[in-house]
Amino acid sequence: MLGWTADAAKIAGVALSTTSLAVVYAVLVETGLTKTMTGKIIMAATFVTDFGTAAALSILFIQPTLWLLPFVGVSALLVVALPRLQPWFFARYGNRVTEPEIKWIFAALFLLMYLGDKAQSHAVLPAFVLGLAMSSSFARHRTEQQRFRVVAFALLTPFFFLKAGLNISLAAVGRNLGLVGALFGVKFGAKLAGVYPAARRYNREDAWYTTLLMSTGLTFGTISATYGLNAGIITKDQFAVLLTVVILTAVVPTLIAQRFFEPALPVQQTTEDLAPIDEAAVPLPEGDG
Repeated sequence: MLGWTADAAKIAGVALSTTSLAVVYAVLVETGLTKTMTGKIIMAATFVTDFGTAAALSILFIQPTLWLLPFVGVSALLVVALPRLQPWFFARYGNRVTEPEIKWIFAALFLLMYLGDKAQSHAVLPAFVLGLAMSSSFARHRTEQQRFRVVAFALLTPFFFLKAGLNISLAAVGRNLGLVGALFGVKFGAKLAGVYPAARRYNREDAWYTTLLMSTGLTFGTISATYGLNAGIITKDQFAVLLTVVILTAVVPTLIAQRFFEPALPVQQTTEDLAPIDEAAVPLPEGDG
């Protein structure tokens, strides 16, 4: 309808389809809801949604090259091998000042990024799957899970969003405020239509809270828009519009959910239960913050 190219429209659709794992994870941990059924449902649904987004980004814009085979092969090898090698690696090299267990994972991620770049693809899907495959291992090593969270939220995330923010043109946003509002309405309306009926049926008491958190978007939306910009699929003006909408969907639904619909914690929940080290059994994958 806006006259964007077909590929640019696909980037917009993928970028606006996400639910922000970073926002949902942070909100649920901070509020202590990771131990409740509502929190577990929202976290699981967020993983499914973002897996679909990562798969769509990889499949829609795949570029068949000679590097694609080693990229796929190494990705499959890491997903299968690392979870099996992790217990041995922790037992032999864990709990050292030099943090070899963290370097071990980052080496795998950097390898995926290198091969993904050579294959003219994106490492987000195999990295996401790798995080899922290793979740049980890090659930048994809470200290390492916390250290990864510190690295992700304190170091990697700010640089990631700073780099994306430097590509935003405020003038372009100002010229397209109507479009920003329209796309925000499309994103929220689609999430409302898709999530609320199911949440109303299966999680009636917290249906609005579930719907609002599932309407958030940030990391994978930014990744999709940035990929489109770097690949020349969308223009800088289109990128500015998409990223502004993505940021708005991270802020507005979260504020409404926390202000008006936040679920009450069970009476038996204690202060100790809310300790940050003892929260969700699912680690943060791939630095999605």
